[in-house]
Amino acid sequence: MKKPSLLVFALAALGVVLFFAAVHAAQEASETMTMNSGVYAKHTKALVTFTHKKHNVDYKIACSDCHHVYEGGKNVWKEGREVKKCEACHTEAKAPKDDKTPKVEKIKKYHYSAIHANCQGCHKELKKAGKPTGPTACKDCHPKAQ
Repeated sequence: MKKPSLLVFALAALGVVLFFAAVHAAQEASETMTMNSGVYAKHTKALVTFTHKKHNVDYKIACSDCHHVYEGGKNVWKEGREVKKCEACHTEAKAPKDDKTPKVEKIKKYHYSAIHANCQGCHKELKKAGKPTGPTACKDCHPKAQ
């Protein structure tokens, strides 16, 4: 192999390695996450920020406990699959107060219902079981601006 061909091959190989490293890094979650959804015309409370790494690593919460893709009523999402934003499926902000839709259907449709059922629901279950947990009151997740 000629030297220029070897150099081109080495640069191409390096490019492939860097490309896959960048893709992997882009999929890594941030230390903290802020729940800022575009489905709301205006946020009426402070945005929720939580520690993604602590939930996953320290508290040992499985990725699929929060991330999901339902097929036939079963969560088939597996680690390594694409993580979509919540509003990709929960496309509307909040059910009107007079909405008589069953809770399970509201969770499927409304971002507000889905987030509160998942996050607040988990915290309440842990509290009920007498285990350490995160906040369950509105003011604790949505703190007033400093």
